Amino acid sequence: MTLPRFLIVNTWVGISVFLAFARPAEARLVRLEIERREVILNGRPFGLAGPYEKLVGIAHFELDPNLPKNDIVVDLKLAPRNVRGKVKFSADFYLLKPVDPNRGNGRLFYEAGNRGSKRILQTFQKASRSADPTIAEDFGDGALMRRGFAFLWMGWQWDVPDGRMRMSMPIATNDGQPITGFVRGNFVGPVGSTALVADRGHRAYSVVDPASDEHVMMGKTLPTDPPEIVPRARWQFTDPGTVELDGGFVPGRIYDVIYLSEGPRVVGTGLAGTRDIVSFFKYEESADNPLPGIDYALGWGVSQTGRFLRHFLYQGFNEDETGRQVFDGVFDQVGGAGRGSFNHRFGQASRDALQHFNFLFPVDMFPFADATLTDPVTGTTDGLLRRAESSGTVPKVFHLL
Repeated sequence: MTLPRFLIVNTWVGISVFLAFARPAEARLVRLEIERREVILNGRPFGLAGPYEKLVGIAHFELDPNLPKNDIVVDLKLAPRNVRGKVKFSADFYLLKPVDPNRGNGRLFYEAGNRGSKRILQTFQKASRSADPTIAEDFGDGALMRRGFAFLWMGWQWDVPDGRMRMSMPIATNDGQPITGFVRGNFVGPVGSTALVADRGHRAYSVVDPASDEHVMMGKTLPTDPPEIVPRARWQFTDPGTVELDGGFVPGRIYDVIYLSEGPRVVGTGLAGTRDIVSFFKYEESADNPLPGIDYALGWGVSQTGRFLRHFLYQGFNEDETGRQVFDGVFDQVGGAGRGSFNHRFGQASRDALQHFNFLFPVDMFPFADATLTDPVTGTTDGLLRRAESSGTVPKVFHLL
């Protein structure tokens, strides 16, 4: 391939560039708000791909709740709508690409970030782990960059700790009135008298009336033991995400806190947003797209996000709103055979399925296999790729267990 002369691009720092491309007939990625645009490593070239730059900002989305392809998003019809009748949300995004996109190889490598992190450069280029790759060590040996790959990250969870990539999700209501429901926190007893209700230091769903007797704490030594109720007078919420137990927790003991909450996020927008941002960079041909010329999109997830991509495929998100295929290849690394709480009311996306705790969350659920099979216990017939097969959007899938 003949490569055009390298074009020098100035570094933009500390400004916001708004790329507006709203379409009244469609709901999708409607705006990229670019807060930083920087050439990395002072313009050091990476092989034939030349210098790279990073674009950092916020992606703004709209979803049409009346579009059949969005029916799968739980509670989307209960989310607030703007004047166009669409449900809006936004997410942090991070794009690493050749300064001259014509020097790329036409491949977009999307990492579904594990709990808001970035690991793809560490895994595939032997780089140091960084939330904002800047110095030479953050890009490692540059193996994929020398071959012209572009990399994309986006926040897809609302509840990750500060400093990680996050999505701002809409909250479902009943005609403007709060939706309530019970949330289960599960943790292993720490040393001391306080514990976090949410998983891995994440944000917790709010508590309705913290002093209410409706909230329950239970404890047990082994997962198979019957739970023992902890007297309500012995424990309390000290803030929406923390409980305190009089006399302290027993280290290693399994605890459940089941409490009444309100304001469920429409967590399935994480799946829909992933669909729409990858589809945009792959198919948008106008000048609004800072990464033209993408022929193939590849998705990678590790552990939690391997399960996220399995869930993505299972629920048909590899077909975009206009029927086009999103990912051409999906690499599910150590995602096992599970999925997750990625499209549920009061879903907690960071919960997994461990032997000692975090069990009984919707993770290890039939179907487990790509092929359509019949569950001998329930008689249900289903397959991970059933929807993709019916729409003709099956990617090449690599499961690394």
